[in-house]
Amino acid sequence: MLSQWLNESNYTVIFSGAGMSTESGLPDFRSTNGLWNKKDTSQIASVESLNQNVDEFIEFYRERVLYVKEYKPHRGHEILSKWEKKGIIQTIITQNVDGFHQEAGSHQVAELHGTIQKLHCQDCRKEYSSEEYVNQTYYCECGGVLRPSIVLFGEMLPEIAFQFAFEESKKAELFIVLGSSLSVTPANQFPLIAKDNGAKLVIINKEKTDFDRFADLVINDKKIGDFLQELDIRN
Repeated sequence: MLSQWLNESNYTVIFSGAGMSTESGLPDFRSTNGLWNKKDTSQIASVESLNQNVDEFIEFYRERVLYVKEYKPHRGHEILSKWEKKGIIQTIITQNVDGFHQEAGSHQVAELHGTIQKLHCQDCRKEYSSEEYVNQTYYCECGGVLRPSIVLFGEMLPEIAFQFAFEESKKAELFIVLGSSLSVTPANQFPLIAKDNGAKLVIINKEKTDFDRFADLVINDKKIGDFLQELDIRN
């Protein structure tokens, strides 16, 4: 059924969440690991922490940068990149900050929550690579703090990425959710925007979501990479 929908759709949009990244081995943001398993990450990963507890903020995010660099895109990321090149899909909207879609070769990607692959100065906004954190460089030439180019708690989603995702959702004939619980607003509104504008909605997630009742097809308990490979063979 989904293979047929992919072939028939003139505009297919992918929406990826944490489940897409965890198949690469990367723990999701709220996972407990090591130093931070007794910390409230929502407080550390906040504007307030950046402004008031900069050393703890940098330590937390340097660990995350190092962690992301240990992992790579999986075959699901690579298949989506191939599908973009072949015109099977048009756009990826992602909640993930790891940059794996682009690393796999995708270009039309709306990063709703930014990317941890880049840093920028909190004061002058000059951009840097996340390698600066690897090399233990934490301050800009102007003296400002270097911070990951992601959306912190207390910040708005990037307007350009959000507007792009909104327009793409409206254009979708087929909208496929990959590995998202659809529990985070306002990002979880894009599947409904697509549906309201006539798209078929497919939700592929390990567990059930509150949005399953709106979907034309729901698939649980399947690895995303395995499922995309099955579809790729048919396409």
